[in-house]
Amino acid sequence: MPPKDTAPHPHPQIRDFRRSQILALFAVLCAAISVPVLTHKLPPLSDYVNHLARMYVIDAQGRDAYLDRFYEIHWEIIPNLMMDMVVPGIARVVNIYLAGQFFLLSIFVLILSGTLALNRALTGRWSALPLVAAPLIYNNVLLVGVANYLFGIGLVLWALTAWVALRNRPWPWRYTASAAFVIALFFCHLVSVALYGLGLFAFEAERLWRSRGFRSRTKILEFCSAGIPFLPVLPLLYESPTMGLATENYWEQNGKLDGLMFVFSVYSDYIAFALIGIFAAALVWAVRHKLVRFPLMGWILLVLGGAIYLAMPRVMFSVYMADQRIPIGLAFMLIACLNVRFPRRAVRYGFAAVLAALVCLRVGEVQVMWNKLSKGVEAVHDSVQFIDRGARVLVAYADPTGGDDVRDLGLVHAACLAMIERSALVTTAFTVPGKQILRVRSDFAEEADTEDGTPPTVEKLLVVAENPALEEAAYWSDWTNTYDYVYVLFTEKGAENPDPVHLRLVYEGRRFQLYRMANPHTTTAASASAERLKKKNGTRVD
Repeated sequence: MPPKDTAPHPHPQIRDFRRSQILALFAVLCAAISVPVLTHKLPPLSDYVNHLARMYVIDAQGRDAYLDRFYEIHWEIIPNLMMDMVVPGIARVVNIYLAGQFFLLSIFVLILSGTLALNRALTGRWSALPLVAAPLIYNNVLLVGVANYLFGIGLVLWALTAWVALRNRPWPWRYTASAAFVIALFFCHLVSVALYGLGLFAFEAERLWRSRGFRSRTKILEFCSAGIPFLPVLPLLYESPTMGLATENYWEQNGKLDGLMFVFSVYSDYIAFALIGIFAAALVWAVRHKLVRFPLMGWILLVLGGAIYLAMPRVMFSVYMADQRIPIGLAFMLIACLNVRFPRRAVRYGFAAVLAALVCLRVGEVQVMWNKLSKGVEAVHDSVQFIDRGARVLVAYADPTGGDDVRDLGLVHAACLAMIERSALVTTAFTVPGKQILRVRSDFAEEADTEDGTPPTVEKLLVVAENPALEEAAYWSDWTNTYDYVYVLFTEKGAENPDPVHLRLVYEGRRFQLYRMANPHTTTAASASAERLKKKNGTRVD
């Protein structure tokens, strides 16, 4: 229950949505937003397939001689481990693709239920209003595929719910629960920890102000002590190799407005602006009819969160889009702060009808686009069947601007499907120390991108094919003698073979081509090595 000095006291005879109606709406909305994920084995999300490939390697460790030859797992304290700890366990019961879908759906349910629960804790009653978060579950940040961070947003909402609910209980319960959430959030993402800290500060600041506690040293001390549960972050971060990336920061002014639009935009700008317009009009109408209250906590979140967003660098701890992730998390927290009444039946029916229309609009947009875009990812999945097991695969771009358009995001890391299906070494797999626990073994470390860079263009490959010394430091400098296959992404239909001397076209799909090296001698070597590992360790090679 909210503290007595801050809890609103709605008139007990005012009619509103019943709890059973809210539960029914919640269930229907969860089912609706799950449709695109359930109907697409490979959602066209940028980083998603790369993360999924890592999950597969973790699960297959010690059971796949080819993958064991290329990769190793270094379990370390990294603030990006939630998916690594959850999905491989699920994959032991179902296949890796279903495990990934289950994790995505858990994000949806966690965020929507967390918004609902936090609103209940803050207002003292159940309300259908937080369900307006449903159309925002699909957003531009999700398209990037940062699943751990989005899972962390759901945990932030539940962590704040627990803090508010336990606020008037004995302090050990509250601090213990909060510390446990902080540790869990650390393994989701550092920005998740920051969001929780911001939410806690806003709630405690409102409580302090309303009780005039700023005049009392005891109240000030109590306010400051809310930071105690965050102390475990210090030793965790100190022991983490992520600290080695602390100097890799970059601030960029351009894109701040884009980060705000990421809350509403997915594929269609028209739909994004329609959502903004409808939300704004509904809010203005509710304010005019005195049906909505926005507490001080919400204003603190809005002002302080906005200032932090403007000041935050684009790249932080070598993580791109560090600042642009914040608005979507703030959006769900701000929705949870709203206290709206639905006193008339017509208002309740109108709210439910508009919400259903918005969810259908957003889900329809995503479903239609995924039906189209997933064909490219599915074509890559089909093409990997032409790759020899245990091969080495280089990824290159035909178009250097490829991947900038949201419609191309699904292809950016689709080549990592070769890790799942053919136990291959893929140059774009996430293997950056301090960011992931997956490592390329030392024998192959110079043949893969271990810095999370951009793949080479075809033009660069052609140049170094004639003179490898021009790019001597690059992992692909001797590509004609290193790899068995080359994926060329973002091609035009019917594009000519860029290097007929070294490449043989194997498969052409939507916006990509798969080539086999004219002399794929490394595949034979990989097969022989894997067979030796099989005999030595009794591992599976199939």
